[in-house]
Amino acid sequence: MRSRDLTDLLLLAAVWGGSFLFMRMAAPEFGTMALAELRVGIAAACLLPFALWQGKLGPLLRNALPLFGVGAFNAALPFALYAYAAGSLGAGFLSIANAVAPMWGGVIGWLWLKDRLPWTSALGLAVGFLGIVALVWDKLDFTSGGSGPAVLAAIVAPLCYGIGANFTKRFLTGVDALTSATGTMTMAAIMLMPLAIMHWPEQPVSIRAWTAIVLLAVLCTTIAYIIFFRLIANIGPTRAVTVPVFGMFWGAFLLGEVITRPIIVGACVILVGTALVIAGKPIAKLVNRLRSGRQAPPL
Repeated sequence: MRSRDLTDLLLLAAVWGGSFLFMRMAAPEFGTMALAELRVGIAAACLLPFALWQGKLGPLLRNALPLFGVGAFNAALPFALYAYAAGSLGAGFLSIANAVAPMWGGVIGWLWLKDRLPWTSALGLAVGFLGIVALVWDKLDFTSGGSGPAVLAAIVAPLCYGIGANFTKRFLTGVDALTSATGTMTMAAIMLMPLAIMHWPEQPVSIRAWTAIVLLAVLCTTIAYIIFFRLIANIGPTRAVTVPVFGMFWGAFLLGEVITRPIIVGACVILVGTALVIAGKPIAKLVNRLRSGRQAPPL
């Protein structure tokens, strides 16, 4: 991995980790659909003029259909699911739940695109899903007012990211990051608009919540998705959806959220599984070299 890609990956991790903080701040006042629509709508409003100025109208129109698919799975669906979950779950929990996205990316790539899945990556998937169990074990309460539905939403959202990342690899290879980000946000805004109008908040929204929405849309969506699509082109969909648990620390330091033992255990196990998924091929090659008696390459 090039130094620029590593820098992009760490920057994306920090920015996307902050998105859970801003969603947690805005969700109680905006609700699910208004929050998701404002996130993609403001992002589209920021990206579209710049894309048109850069002469991207042709690529946007030529790739309208695949951009619609990416807009659904990489923005509209996961953003709505996370907005719903943020109404009752902390930013730390949401960030850790999101950390399983590389595992879903690996599974979808193996099933759909026939990407090779080394045994080490398969082991990482098993470990990661054990981490999910540890994370949600004490929160699956489906009684009235329980957090079970929100937990399920937080678990399904990364699956959408895994589908969206592989969809991008399959249908948008060669399309530049600006076109992909602009088309994704614009299509998602169109999809969510009717639902947002139907469920617009009836009470006035505070300046704090509006500030969180603007930061979520501009910093964690507009800028982040340009970096995200550039990473997919450079290092592939599985690594591109790797976002360490920055949100856990943002939530603890800025919102005073308590980091519980299940969250810590789940985070550690999920990160070990994610590391095995991402580094599966190099680890498998190293083990095969050692088994065959050949000298391993220097680290």
